[in-house]
Amino acid sequence: MPVTDYDIPVFDTLPGDIYFRHEELAPAEWVAHSHPWGQFTYVSRGVLNFRTDGKNMLSPPQYAIWIPPHFEHASWSKGVTSFRSAYISAEISQSLPERPCALSINLLLKAILDECARLGVSEPRTPQQKRLAAVAIDQILAAERTQNYLPFADSDLLKAILDEARRNLLGPWTTAQIARQFHLTPRTLERRCKAELGIGLGEWRQRLRFTMAIEALNSGRTIQQISYDMGYQSASTFIAMFRRLSGQTPDQYRRSLTRT
Repeated sequence: MPVTDYDIPVFDTLPGDIYFRHEELAPAEWVAHSHPWGQFTYVSRGVLNFRTDGKNMLSPPQYAIWIPPHFEHASWSKGVTSFRSAYISAEISQSLPERPCALSINLLLKAILDECARLGVSEPRTPQQKRLAAVAIDQILAAERTQNYLPFADSDLLKAILDEARRNLLGPWTTAQIARQFHLTPRTLERRCKAELGIGLGEWRQRLRFTMAIEALNSGRTIQQISYDMGYQSASTFIAMFRRLSGQTPDQYRRSLTRT
């Protein structure tokens, strides 16, 4: 399926403190751009990739990505995504982090963003919509920074190791085998990963599998087909991994997509 370069709304100034943007997207790409307001982006379905502030960031449905005003950023998705975004005025953005980061998103804020999408609300106009917008702003301001779900390496050595781990993700390679290829002991490799990524290589690989699973569950393949395609020897092992990381089974997640 071809990637679509979607239009980016253009304003001289935002029409208010918050402007909601919501789209159901096929594989999509936005070229590098910036704007004078902040952007709080959440996807309720699929996975969105960002490139900003010299780093790659990944946004699964567990949290949102915050892009402050004037920060250039590009983004893309490989599969279908339900895109939820709130543009935040420059004034309100002053109370949010100064650099791009991942932010927590609670159930209340998710519900407001999804409700605005359901109603087709972009600029709050009615009293009820303005009340929802005020609560959304409060929840965004209260959102806590969270670790990037799939952190990226800074050092050349770890970048090469993660590239190798990604290439062999679906094969039988272990952390010990990858460590030997780079003339490291498994203990040294894990120490480097935790120092630079905040998590071990095994956890990083499992999170990568999870993001791939989210994208795969948007397809028409069965759970068993997806589990085998991702290198699991049984569907039950795949289901256990997905439940541990998401709090629901793959089938429950897939059913939730029809309600989005």
